[in-house]
Formats: sequence, structure tokens, C-alpha cells
Amino acid sequence: MKRVVFLFPGQGSQKVGMGKDFFENSAIARQMVEEASDRLGVDMKKVLFEPNDLID
Repeated sequence: MKRVVFLFPGQGSQKVGMGKDFFENSAIARQMVEEASDRLGVDMKKVLFEPNDLID
């Protein structure tokens, strides 16, 4: 498997939905988010794309 890294600006620059374009337009990105959700037991789509206290 080819290794892929998405690197975003650092501390304090994160915002809800910042990776949504990748998720919506890349089958690989969707697969990675779904796999992370399965492995972590956390709905990563909810964490990444919905307003929440984790990153606000």
C-alpha cells in the first residue's frame, strides 16, 4: 500500500470540515476515514465534519 500523508497548518488553525473536500472527492480519503473510524471505534466523519467541542 502506498503511504499518503495530508499535512495541514499547525496549532490553532484547525476548523470543522477542513478535510471535507478530500473526503468527498477521493475514494482513498473516504476509505482512510472509514478505516480510522472502525479501528478507533469513533465516528470520524462526525469528529471531522460536524461542530463539536473537541476542536472548537
